[in-house]
Amino acid sequence: MTKPTKHSQRTPTFREMSRSECEDLLLRNQVGRIAFTFHDRVDVEPVHYVYSDGWLHGRTSPGTKVATLLHHPWVAFEVDEVEGMFDWRSVIIHGAVHIPDGDGSPSDRAAYASTLVLIREMVPDALDAKDPAPMRQVLFRIHVDEITGRSSSTRATGRTDAPVEHLSRSPWRVEGRG
Repeated sequence: MTKPTKHSQRTPTFREMSRSECEDLLLRNQVGRIAFTFHDRVDVEPVHYVYSDGWLHGRTSPGTKVATLLHHPWVAFEVDEVEGMFDWRSVIIHGAVHIPDGDGSPSDRAAYASTLVLIREMVPDALDAKDPAPMRQVLFRIHVDEITGRSSSTRATGRTDAPVEHLSRSPWRVEGRG
């Protein structure tokens, strides 16, 4: 197979993704990156997750990240699908992390139980004796306050979407929490 030359590559089309396209991408995937800050430092870490009803549910290990998130809960979370340099889709959500306490208030116990059910759909032995990642004992949820998506494609799709460079930033905001 010969490599395409500079002149044979299709020009990419960049566009904003619709809210339903963003949610479909979140539903198709299980690994993303959470970005959080503390003082003058930004950290980004990969985590697995489940998306359901306007929330991302995941689990992590106890430690500095959890301590930071308890005091600075605002995060960004990114999920990508990459097929090539100019063929990709990327979704970013902004929201607040909630770490439910399985022994806490009735609402915390309910949030913990529902998150655990969703995590066990992905990892059936999560938090059991046969857990493949037993160090990940902390369940968390991120409320999706804002969701944006962008894509690039070199395929001829017949779409007439304007390139991203010509569109104003218009994130879809989620009203309410729950």
